Amino acid sequence: MTHSPTASDARDVRAEDAFDVAALSAWLGAEVGDELLAETPQVRQFSGGASNLTYLLQYPDRDLILRRPPGGHRADGAHDMAREYRVQTALGPVFDYAPPTVALCEDDSVLGAPFYLMERLDGLIPRKELPPGLALTTSQVRTLCTNVLDVLVDLHTIDPTAAGLDWMSKGPGYVARQVSGWSDRYRRARTRTVGSFESVMTWLAANQPPDRAAVLIHNDFRFDNIVLDRADPTRPIGLLDWEMATIGDPLMDLGGALAYWVQADDNAAFTFFRRQPTHTPGMLTREEVVEYYCCRTGTGLTDREWAFYEVFGLFRLAVICQQIYYRYYHRQTTNPAFRFFGLAVVLLEWRCRGIIRRNKGLTP
Repeated sequence: MTHSPTASDARDVRAEDAFDVAALSAWLGAEVGDELLAETPQVRQFSGGASNLTYLLQYPDRDLILRRPPGGHRADGAHDMAREYRVQTALGPVFDYAPPTVALCEDDSVLGAPFYLMERLDGLIPRKELPPGLALTTSQVRTLCTNVLDVLVDLHTIDPTAAGLDWMSKGPGYVARQVSGWSDRYRRARTRTVGSFESVMTWLAANQPPDRAAVLIHNDFRFDNIVLDRADPTRPIGLLDWEMATIGDPLMDLGGALAYWVQADDNAAFTFFRRQPTHTPGMLTREEVVEYYCCRTGTGLTDREWAFYEVFGLFRLAVICQQIYYRYYHRQTTNPAFRFFGLAVVLLEWRCRGIIRRNKGLTP
């Protein structure tokens, strides 16, 4: 859940997230064999991410991005820098939107945790609002929206074996593994300030469909992981944050993406948590996104079938928020951006239960 944004998005490094810049420079100069990278860069930190920590390293003629895990409690299998680096590196030859990687360090003695570096893509990042000064017509916003969705469609057409990424597959049963796995994660991360989600988890387990396909999925597809062309801001040039990429059901990827999709007619509570400009006039609604994706991919899907993917996407987002809030609740991080994540979890449970009520006849 982090980015490769513009330099203007970077801020001073938070004290709790600081690292030994001299140690980094010594390692990087030796690893890459570039004397310029052995120099001490100016280091800034991006505050937009809520998972891995992301830094801007500014050299005289080049900018790099460094990513490493956060401190404190980390879920098993999360924040795997080596995996993310290898996925992104393998995608380079087959997917135009993967930023070029530079180096991976798995030696904790350098910075205290594994990390990797990649080139910074020079473009615009849509965040809560469209980038400042970017005036798009309603028609242009719609083009931007469909172009971004086409990136997801293109990703789902990549042959994982040809890309050398079939090692990520755990075989059939992806949907079932996701339902049980995220349910376990929620129970482990629950604090007394949030609901149990037990009725939602029970419903998901009872209504899970078989896998529709096994494709390469991003698993964190959002506007603020998209880099736009400065010359034509309706055209994506990069897709960032490959931490959770895997091989699985493409509709689970779509459901995860739409969990973040706050549209113009949503209530004030969800509007408060909006983190991308999906409310902008011209953006597709969630229903229109599903229709567009199904049309582009030739997928047949009823509203009742979609209910599972929608609820799962919202539940999964709730677990991600709760895992982050767990760290804040237990004072493992003092980042004030995380203090309302517990409230987001409560609202997401409410939304899941509302969708389930509307589809109460779905269980056989």
